[in-house]
Amino acid sequence: MATRAFSRLKHPFLASILIRNLRIVPIREPSLPVKPEVLALVPDYCKPFRLYHDGRPRGPLWRGKKLIGKEALFVILGLKRFKDNEEKLEKFMKTHVLRLLKMDIIAVLCELERQEEVALAFKMFRVIQKQDWYKPDVYLYKDLIIALARRQKMDDAMQLWEDMRKEDLFPDSQTYTEVIRGFLKYGSPADAMNIYEDMKKSPDPPDELPFRILLKGLLPHPLLRNKVKQDFEELFPERHVYDPPEEIFGRC
Repeated sequence: MATRAFSRLKHPFLASILIRNLRIVPIREPSLPVKPEVLALVPDYCKPFRLYHDGRPRGPLWRGKKLIGKEALFVILGLKRFKDNEEKLEKFMKTHVLRLLKMDIIAVLCELERQEEVALAFKMFRVIQKQDWYKPDVYLYKDLIIALARRQKMDDAMQLWEDMRKEDLFPDSQTYTEVIRGFLKYGSPADAMNIYEDMKKSPDPPDELPFRILLKGLLPHPLLRNKVKQDFEELFPERHVYDPPEEIFGRC
């Protein structure tokens, strides 16, 4: 195409020079990687680029919803809608919750825990316990007990705790920590000490964090704190416990 255009010029001398230069200079091939197909199949997720807003909500809520089925999402919305009406809530659970598949019921439970709808999550857990496929699982207990303790629903948390112990399940260190912290915030150091005694009977060796939480929360109770401090020094001899001045708490 270029040679035809140059050949039609009015000055044939200039046209011949341009045509000769085009023929002499080789066309350089673009430098391609050795395996271009491998690079083409790897999208760049680290730098998303959009010039428009597609209307989807941003944040962890959308990432969680993509893993939940439509039936489970419908049940979650229905439970939250009728949570203040006990009669409608029970009817909705009989007509819609019981028809869910196993994975959908567990997904509903986890999403309610994530949204801190602990009362609804507690009801869902009771429904799961009545299913034929239910088997005692310490992780189902753990997530719900931690969610209840963080919301200071200690009565419901202790009901699950007793059920878990009846099924010969022992919680892990994180569960002990959150329950102890919940009782201390709830203003019940005696219950926190009961959980502490149960922790010492666990087959797994205790971690340092529950002791630290107790030592900090029991500052107004020196007798209980000294007992925990002695156990801590026996289990962790290389660790040190900070004792604040007694004048701060008005003790003699």
